[in-house]
Amino acid sequence: MNKFYKVNILDEEGGMDKVKGITAYGIYLPYHRLKRETIFKAMGWFNPGVGGLAKGEKAVANFDEDSLTMAVAAGMDCFPDIGREEIDALYLASTTFPYKERGNASIAAGALNLSANTRTAEFSGCLKSGTTALISALNASDSETTMVCASDTRLGKAGGTEEQMTGDGAAAVAVGSKGVIASLIDHYSISYDFPDHRRLDSDKFIRSWEERWMREAGYFKILPEAVNGLLARCGLQISDITKVVYAPPNLRDHKAMAQSLGIKPERVQSPLIEPVGNTGAAHPLVMLIAALEEAQPGDKILVASMGSGSDALLFEVTEEITKLKSRNKLKKNLDYKGELDNYTKYLSFKGMLEKEIGIRGEEVSPTSLSLQWRERNAVLKLVGAKCKVCGTPQFPAETVCINPECGAVGQMEEYSFSDKTGHLFTFTADHLAFTEDPPGLYGIVDFDEGGRYWFDITDCRLESLKVGQPVQMTFRRRYLDEARGIAGYFWKAMPFKG
Repeated sequence: MNKFYKVNILDEEGGMDKVKGITAYGIYLPYHRLKRETIFKAMGWFNPGVGGLAKGEKAVANFDEDSLTMAVAAGMDCFPDIGREEIDALYLASTTFPYKERGNASIAAGALNLSANTRTAEFSGCLKSGTTALISALNASDSETTMVCASDTRLGKAGGTEEQMTGDGAAAVAVGSKGVIASLIDHYSISYDFPDHRRLDSDKFIRSWEERWMREAGYFKILPEAVNGLLARCGLQISDITKVVYAPPNLRDHKAMAQSLGIKPERVQSPLIEPVGNTGAAHPLVMLIAALEEAQPGDKILVASMGSGSDALLFEVTEEITKLKSRNKLKKNLDYKGELDNYTKYLSFKGMLEKEIGIRGEEVSPTSLSLQWRERNAVLKLVGAKCKVCGTPQFPAETVCINPECGAVGQMEEYSFSDKTGHLFTFTADHLAFTEDPPGLYGIVDFDEGGRYWFDITDCRLESLKVGQPVQMTFRRRYLDEARGIAGYFWKAMPFKG
């Protein structure tokens, strides 16, 4: 039987099989953008050959971001279309996890304020880990809803091709059988130990082999094998596909691959290399979301990844996609940006520049992990309390209601502030305290639904801040204690993206 029609097979009770597929999506691109011309001006003296790549810009994670914080941001972006209480499992995919031995997915699940019985898993090791996680989620029980977050902050050496072509970013998709916006038709995978990119545990930068060999022996043979294998499995031709999504090493090879596969130019999804860069394990999902935002019911979307083999998945868009609350999430992320016009600052953000940080910067107070565990609701989830008598929210949680007209004792319930918006009541610029991006910005936020607290402010310039402006919460790495192997996370305020 042609697997394209598998959604019409009757189940054991005589009803229709549940359709499994994507039910919601989210995306996150960092605020900072670094023009490739800026890189070339700084490093062109060393490697003039990359001058041909010096077009467009790349997304660059802030100094307080990593693949974990970006994955949380992409996951949060799903919640307008799906409730966090619906999530049964969280799969996290990345080649740049901050922790080698600690549950990165467990930290993300906590920050997303998912239920404690949420099952978590991590996928890593190669650039197709994002699509592999997606396939695993699609093969789970029909009654289960899984969130898949893919995120990467890969680092290329100064002056090299990878520095020009990589970008930072994250994508998230929810997978289930209720409210499916893109149903799975089928998938096809191949695995090869093709050593195009590699990193040992001790490596900071991407290592690769000769570029032409990677292109001709790998990219132009392995990815078509997966795509054609999937098409043959479904009994379809490439001309039957509305949009073909595949992550490229560069623009030239992306166009050449389209010609090799016989795809008409209008059916090839934009690779997003010039405005973002290749976001590693996240990039196939970032491009898939770009295709979904423009898709119409009935469209067939094929997405393929590359890395130690290839995954290929085929989806059909349903009428449910018209019910999404927001379908321009990629555009919002592309539009909300600020130029990082200083290459030296980029090196500093990426930990590639050892600089004099002074006594204040050298001293990092020890983290009490036991206290952090006890206060996990406040620190990780940004959960405070709400009075059940008068409805007043407050952070951090207290036993006594702070409303002077109430004062109820022991009448509190948990209340999440991470998904609430607010306005700046006041703010301060600090030129004395150490920060990787001086001056340090912090201020008091009045939440729109009640509650007040002070937060660091990120992803903006001092001159852009003003009292009363809308802000939203963002999960960030507040400090990195390398001596003790601890990354300290908390929430910061950032200008509202909407």
